[in-house]
Amino acid sequence: MVGRPASTGRSARDRWPSCRASLCTRIVGQRGEEGSGTVLLLALIAVALVVAGLLGLLASAQLARGRAQTAADLGALAGASGLLAGQPGDPCATVAEVVRLNRGRLSSCTDAGGGVVTVRVVVAAATGSATASARAGPASARR
Repeated sequence: MVGRPASTGRSARDRWPSCRASLCTRIVGQRGEEGSGTVLLLALIAVALVVAGLLGLLASAQLARGRAQTAADLGALAGASGLLAGQPGDPCATVAEVVRLNRGRLSSCTDAGGGVVTVRVVVAAATGSATASARAGPASARR
C-alpha cells in the first residue's frame, strides 16, 4: 500500500518500543473499518432527507386540507347569506364562484331548504386531492 512502510518481519513493539499494545494495533493493525464512519454519515444523511421529504408531503396534504375546508366554509356561508338575504336564483352559483376564488373545485352543492346550504369542495394537492364539506344556515335550522 502507498504510504505504509514495507513489512520487515518485526512486530510493532520491536519497531516502536514506547508503543502500547492497543495503540500499536491501531497504527499498524488491520484497517478493515477505515471509512465506515463516512458510510454511516451518508446513511444518516439519506435517512434525514427521506424524513424531510415525507414531512414536506404531509405538510402539503395538511395545507390542501385547510384550503379545502376554508373554501367549503366560505362557499356555504356565501350561499346561505344569499338565501337569507332573499337574492333570486340558485345559491350554488354564488357558492361556485366563492369556491373558485379560493382555488377549489365545487364537488356538490345542495339547497336543503330553510336557508341551509351544504357544500362539498375538492382541492388538488401534491399527494392527491383533499376534500371538505360544510353546512351553513340560520341558527333556527340546526339539526
